[in-house]
Amino acid sequence: MHFLDQAKIYIRSGGGGPGAVSFRREKYIQYGGPDGGNGGKGGDVVFEAAAGLNTLIDFRYTQHFKAPRGGHGMGKNRNGAAGKDLVIKVPVGTQVISDEDRETVLADLTEAGQRVTLLEGGLGGRGNASYKTSTNRAPRQHQPGEPAEEMWVWLRLKLLADVGLVGMPNAGKSTFINKLSNTKAKVGDYAFTTLRPQLGVVMHKNREFVLADIPGLIAGAADGAGIGDRFLGHVERCRVLIHLIDISSADPVEAMQIVEEELEAYGSGLEDKPRLVALNKIDLVDDDLAQDYARELLKAGAAEVFPISGATGKGISKLLDAVIEYLPAATVTERPEGEQEEAEDKPWSPI
Repeated sequence: MHFLDQAKIYIRSGGGGPGAVSFRREKYIQYGGPDGGNGGKGGDVVFEAAAGLNTLIDFRYTQHFKAPRGGHGMGKNRNGAAGKDLVIKVPVGTQVISDEDRETVLADLTEAGQRVTLLEGGLGGRGNASYKTSTNRAPRQHQPGEPAEEMWVWLRLKLLADVGLVGMPNAGKSTFINKLSNTKAKVGDYAFTTLRPQLGVVMHKNREFVLADIPGLIAGAADGAGIGDRFLGHVERCRVLIHLIDISSADPVEAMQIVEEELEAYGSGLEDKPRLVALNKIDLVDDDLAQDYARELLKAGAAEVFPISGATGKGISKLLDAVIEYLPAATVTERPEGEQEEAEDKPWSPI
């Protein structure tokens, strides 16, 4: 499945149906009077967050969405049928943004099943039967129904994760997320192996959280260098960021400063988000050199440095202990140790 995190679509609600002009004409009935019914209401355009979706790829092939209009009023006091609402299902975490300035957020769908009515259908017009009065017994006026609303909007998907991975290319982010979860992220010895965000579920000390891996950042990413910084939108909702630094790079301190500058250039609160600096690939060097690099990162401004190895798992447990301190109880699932042991000892049964 291809990953697409933004799309432009056209939406239009249904117009209201016109009211009818009709008079009752039956044999042996005098003065039948007006009996034109009202028009039906047009359909609304509703966005719904669906739990089973994780990409906007469907909107690449279908860009126009139009709700049905209301039915015409008819004689014999028959009202027109209301137009059915058009429900557009999008992944959880999708934002609907105005096309006029591409900044105004019209809707933010952050929970599964959440619904937002973006465009309302037009009301149906009145038929001539509703104009009948004691002094106007044969009205011929009617209403045409309210027109439809229409607009172009942008859909932007921001993945919902508790923890985000940032760093330069080849920092070991894919190896790290593969080590902690069942994610099968591509790993290679060349830059920009990761071209789209990856999500993984991590379990640590009976606590569960979602980890997001995004493509690497290089100097000038805010100006479009490399893949750019657009994918940083997927870690905007994270509670804490893990900044992975490759200890085998030419200058780990410079690598940390480059990513920090790109986060500040992107804005949107990322520069103020808590960060845990992890010095990765310590299995390639001796312990003394790893400690020297850690001290240099502390001097450069890092609050704390965690030497780890994504390949062997060394030091990862201490890093995850620091991660779960930033996660509130609402986003963490725990199971008492007694229940866990009982579940493990109980033999499997299909009943």
